[in-house]
Amino acid sequence: MRFVSLSEKPAADVSHSATGVLELSIRGMSCAACAAKVERDLNRLPGVRAQVDYAAERARLVLSSEIPVQALIERVRATGYEAEPVTATASPQGTAVENDQRVQALARRLLVTLLLLMPLCEGSIEFSLVPWIRFRGWQWLLLALAAPVVTWAAWPFHRAALCAARRGTCTMDTLASLGVVVATGWSLYAMFSGHAGEVEGTFLTLLLYRPTGAIYLDVAAGVTTSLLAGRLIEARARARASHALQALAAVGAKQANLLQDDGSELRVPVEQLQVGDRFVVRPGEKIATDGRVLSGRSAVDRSAMTGESLPAEVGEGDTVIGGTVVLSGRLVITATAVGGDTQLARMIELIAQAQVGRTAMQRLADRVSAIFVPGVMLAAGLTFVGWLALTGSVQAGFSAALAVSIIACPCALGLATPMALRVASGRGAQLGLIFKGLEAVERSTRIDTVVLDKTGTVTQGQMEVVALEPALGVDRHVLLRRAGAVEQLSDHPIGKAIAMTARRELGFLPPVEGFVAVPGLGACGRVDGHEILIGRSRLLAAQGGKIPTNVLERCAAWESLGHTVVLAAQDGAVVGAMAIADVVKPSAALAIQRLRQLGLRCLLLTGDEEAAARAVAAEVGVEDVIAGALPEEKVDHIRGLQAQGRCVAMVGDGVNDGPALAAADLGAAIGAGADVAVESADLILLRDDLIAIPDAIRLGRQTKHTIMSNLIWAFAYNLAAIPLAASGHLSPLVAGAAMAASSALVVWNSTRLWRFRTSLPDLG
Repeated sequence: MRFVSLSEKPAADVSHSATGVLELSIRGMSCAACAAKVERDLNRLPGVRAQVDYAAERARLVLSSEIPVQALIERVRATGYEAEPVTATASPQGTAVENDQRVQALARRLLVTLLLLMPLCEGSIEFSLVPWIRFRGWQWLLLALAAPVVTWAAWPFHRAALCAARRGTCTMDTLASLGVVVATGWSLYAMFSGHAGEVEGTFLTLLLYRPTGAIYLDVAAGVTTSLLAGRLIEARARARASHALQALAAVGAKQANLLQDDGSELRVPVEQLQVGDRFVVRPGEKIATDGRVLSGRSAVDRSAMTGESLPAEVGEGDTVIGGTVVLSGRLVITATAVGGDTQLARMIELIAQAQVGRTAMQRLADRVSAIFVPGVMLAAGLTFVGWLALTGSVQAGFSAALAVSIIACPCALGLATPMALRVASGRGAQLGLIFKGLEAVERSTRIDTVVLDKTGTVTQGQMEVVALEPALGVDRHVLLRRAGAVEQLSDHPIGKAIAMTARRELGFLPPVEGFVAVPGLGACGRVDGHEILIGRSRLLAAQGGKIPTNVLERCAAWESLGHTVVLAAQDGAVVGAMAIADVVKPSAALAIQRLRQLGLRCLLLTGDEEAAARAVAAEVGVEDVIAGALPEEKVDHIRGLQAQGRCVAMVGDGVNDGPALAAADLGAAIGAGADVAVESADLILLRDDLIAIPDAIRLGRQTKHTIMSNLIWAFAYNLAAIPLAASGHLSPLVAGAAMAASSALVVWNSTRLWRFRTSLPDLG
């Protein structure tokens, strides 16, 4: 599987056929019924499996056979909507601009309706109640106030309704347009036929119950205003979610300082970088692309990518992420990934993919929405007939039927899942958490067991000197200085760990003469005029070196903890020892504590030896340990837990973790880990701190709760509102306000996910 940045997807040539995965941008959808119609028509094509997301206005098509792209576009157009392939013009920046333009257009229409609504409402009601205040041509005044609202402002609803009518279907816009047209038509008839004003009652009575002779221009304008307000709230929520992707895409650098063979630098666009190119980054500049540090040391600000507020120190051999900012020293970096293969491009693509998906409840909501509008129109007709049969009043039947058609709201059903998911994916990206689709969010809510790999997951994945014991009378710094000097020429991981620790603590190391490596045992050389030997106890024993008592005791203690012990001899005498180990991440113990607070069982699963595994487990607070497990044995252990009825999350970063990540109910990969692990996982953790694990589970649970509350509200609202309107207890004007409020409530409930906070106070 290759991740492709949304901003770098090749343009789809509509004259050619396509296979694999294709994304289409769909324009003109106004509710979940529209999305369901487009999806149903696309899925009727052979070899097409489509998912259409109303909130994202995207269709994701999996094509099992070659199909002309133009044929897919024409299929969508035949359904009544516009479509185009997602290309470079559909980048996060372009999508954000489109959403901003939509917000501005809706805001202009809403402003006009608000300016005209109050005088129109007051005129409609007063001229209905008080005939003697009328003047010659009062009807034309009301018509002049209403015309811009029911025509220009409501035109998006009329246009969508006409498109639906041409293809023999109906949508939410059908109900809206029909309500506006019928209310306006009835009002014109009442005003110009002389029936207007044949009313009795108060202002409130007329507003709520609409007795005979009432004018409905205020209803037509009020419904238009309510619908526009609801669409504006929805558009602003979409725009905010798009801005999260836009901000993420803007993180990337635009240019790089390419290092030439002669040592000179050439300023080039980032797009020209190739894998293996060397480039220079100075303090204050962004790292152009993913790479590995060749030389230099610096603190790097990774907050824009991972949400971590504290800078990370990087040096020779460390990996760095494109889009992060160098804060101090100059770095020379070799590019390891470019274009769509970078971590930034992966993040953008994964977030976009995660915003298209369905739960079982959402699939039910989509099926309901597909038949909802025809059902409402039927209910409105039956309401009119019922009132006419029971009361003989055309006015009462008309008012109740109009209220039924206006108050129904499938939009809330259609927005319940995708809006929450869009917000959650955007907020998760800000915190360095990326779910690969809604199914991953769902599964995270069912997890009861978390299995953690050790090396690179719970630990740093890099050997370090964790303890040092000099012999009596030996200076610690002198011991470390001379040992580090010898090992700086070694290519063994243990030797590199000693040299790295020495350079970090002491800086400059002296030169070495006569360096000799002893494979598997150690190394020796002459430093400051002394013969220095560094190695395992077997090497020193062969040289006849005697280990001092205090050093021997510490070595035994270190070995019991699973540390690797290295001895140092000077001129044939043992002068000290060092413990080498993979250091536990600072956040590991707190993360385990947070997971337990969430009611989760934690288990350490590693291929390392028993002593080292148990030492790490004891340090972070994990009681269950499985050590010495090969990759296929890790899978067996995961499946064994699942056979016990456990829902398992596996957290890992290495190539050997890939099968276990795929086998788990929820695979979580450390984002800086191996590609196999990242591609096998359902959840990508871009932060180095393990608090990301409980944060991801908390975010998943909160998202699922939000989706469920949205769906429950949407179903409950319609079940209660439609009978209430049919009974005549709601005027059409109140029904319109209630309908708009229903959608707005779902959007507002979803946007509360932006307030989700990490477990670490400094990452919120």
